[in-house]
Amino acid sequence: MPTQSGRIIRTEFASAIAQIASERKIDVDSIYQAIEHALVSAFRKQYGLEDEFYYFAKLDHENGQSQIFKAPIIERDEETEEILSWDEKKAEEVTPDNFGRIAAQTAKQVILQKIRESEREHILAAYNDKIGEIVTAQILRMDRGRVILDLGRGQGIMPPEEQMRGEFYRINSRIVVLIKGIEETGRGRQVIVSRADKRLVEKLFYREVPEISSGSVVIALIAREAGVRTKLAVKATQDGVDPVGSCVGQRGVRVQEVIRELNNEKVDIIPYNDDDKLLLLAALAPAEGLKIDLDEKKRLATVTAPDDQLSLVIGRGGQNVRLASKLTGWKITVQSASGQVKSQVTGEEEYEIDTFDLSQETRDKLVSYKLTTLSDLARFKQKWLEFEEVNQADRANLLKRIEVFEKEFEERSQSASKL
Repeated sequence: MPTQSGRIIRTEFASAIAQIASERKIDVDSIYQAIEHALVSAFRKQYGLEDEFYYFAKLDHENGQSQIFKAPIIERDEETEEILSWDEKKAEEVTPDNFGRIAAQTAKQVILQKIRESEREHILAAYNDKIGEIVTAQILRMDRGRVILDLGRGQGIMPPEEQMRGEFYRINSRIVVLIKGIEETGRGRQVIVSRADKRLVEKLFYREVPEISSGSVVIALIAREAGVRTKLAVKATQDGVDPVGSCVGQRGVRVQEVIRELNNEKVDIIPYNDDDKLLLLAALAPAEGLKIDLDEKKRLATVTAPDDQLSLVIGRGGQNVRLASKLTGWKITVQSASGQVKSQVTGEEEYEIDTFDLSQETRDKLVSYKLTTLSDLARFKQKWLEFEEVNQADRANLLKRIEVFEKEFEERSQSASKL
């Protein structure tokens, strides 16, 4: 028979459900299911449930009338106690006559929640198809180191590890981000965006360089330390096309647009070469006069550099040789003309601090605060010394490196002042 819950749902919700489903493109059946679950939840809260019965609701989709039934339980999961089956043939209606108002209020709350969840799933599904693409987003707020962005439809989260070193994010400003993926977090599934992923650079060149978007030029290799420097090797797939020139553009206009979007991150563009020695020489630029010996078995390149080229081949904080190693896939040892080893990298280092032999806990803590170079650690020494995650051995290691760094910096400054 018709119940108060049936009449209330019909008069207050039925037309709204159809309108919401149409406007927000939500499956009508999922809303009906939400109503049925809501009715059972309301009944449980008000009247309680008998353990030996399974309770369910039936909703007439034509007229909105609803009923609650209980049926004897046939089977439960032995571990979880979840009800697996019940005898619907022996189901008995238990809808109270005075159930309508409570049912409607509870149903409304659950329905709204289900609608939000369903709409969120549609948004996540849309962004799931955009993983690896770039979008322009507006910064909404900061939340414990994370940047919350408006993506147009829905929000994106940029955790600290996906942010660019040295970049500060101002509320309401607009930035280009890469849709990196959808991850399960403590707050449910969320769209994760990135400014640190190397694919961001690839997509920016794809946008700015017609030869790349058409396929006549391809980015063969790319290595990046976000916020500081990127190296990429490009090659042409058609005769007569200059791959490097295409990416740079007339008067550098194309690469400058990419650099602007990357907040002035340095970008090195080199021609790709199948000859590993020539590729390494290009990757280690601007250093010149290098001698390279390759150990194919160990995948190790030993680079001998003139004394006046050592600082160039290694780069500030070892960045040039580190990126060259990541770009080419070769481990690189740099030595002076006398054979003294000056730098060794494997290509697996993500930041300068990865060459310092730090514990994983210390390393991860420093990265979360974007303290990834010796220069950063020297400038913010008092800050990281307060981190509980930085153990005593790592503290001593870092303080010793900073002492040498500051001494060398002072010596360079004194030499420069004498010129």
